[in-house]
Amino acid sequence: MNMVLMTNLFTLIISTLMAVAFLTLLERKIIGTTQLRKGPNTIGPEGLLQPVADGIKLFIKEPTTPTPSSPMMFIAAPTLALSLALLIWTPLPMPNPLMNMNLGLLFLMAMSSATVYTLLWSGWSSNSKYPLMGALRAVAQTISYEVTLGLILMCLASQTGGYTLQLFSTTQEYAWIMATSWPIMLMWYISTIAETNRTPFDITEGESELVSGFNVEYTGGMFALFFLAEYSNILMMNTLSAIMFLSPKPQENTTIFTLDLMTKTTLLTMGFVWIRTSYPRFRYDQLMHLLWKQFLPMTLAMCLLFTTLPLATSALPPNNYT
Repeated sequence: MNMVLMTNLFTLIISTLMAVAFLTLLERKIIGTTQLRKGPNTIGPEGLLQPVADGIKLFIKEPTTPTPSSPMMFIAAPTLALSLALLIWTPLPMPNPLMNMNLGLLFLMAMSSATVYTLLWSGWSSNSKYPLMGALRAVAQTISYEVTLGLILMCLASQTGGYTLQLFSTTQEYAWIMATSWPIMLMWYISTIAETNRTPFDITEGESELVSGFNVEYTGGMFALFFLAEYSNILMMNTLSAIMFLSPKPQENTTIFTLDLMTKTTLLTMGFVWIRTSYPRFRYDQLMHLLWKQFLPMTLAMCLLFTTLPLATSALPPNNYT
């Protein structure tokens, strides 16, 4: 049994890293097309081997550690970031989870919150002002938008009847949750963009003032670990969005379920790329204004609505018509 679990875990890790590699290629191709240039087209046929070449280049470069940094924490931060990014995938039903958890959504939120420590450690351990400023921005942004994500999960849990991810497929057997809760899905989707530090919410990587943010002192393989963790979180968030709002019907044919889920995840991920090519970076005050003055009141109102609606319907008098 342990051998089967290890084999499944290894397969999940390899599949995720391969998906991340070719997501970067697809993103660069799309950005190149929107900017009227070719993008990667030299390594391999049509540039298909460009992610392999980039990975080899990064991992064979000599790692450098700043002299005033804290070496142990400096090395541990990117390693922990990638480990958490891969661990989050384990309870996702695709269609069968690697770890069958009764409270899978709470586990996902706990692991997502733990990534804040990797950002803070990477900036603090560098002992440099620009990484520290980028890390503080990243922590403030991530913690802020996790408030909205947590309230949205409470709304969805009240609709499905629990925090188990498998309940979403059962609940959406006849209609998607998106059809009845599309404002929640829009706020969730925008919050996931902010949670993964993507454009236009990439305040942590403001090149004009922070050079590259919290990871500016990292080179070679350690930078590649942060890069893989970031794109793995993007795919994970979009897979979770597809499961919660656009879940495929529970079927005996797991291949159809998996293909349906992969297609929806790809479309949601293409939305991330399209937004990156279309919108400029927000100012920091605009980022916080969007959350605390717009998203938070709306999510609180929706949370109260969905938690009190079952109580209101149960208090209605019974139908006496015969």
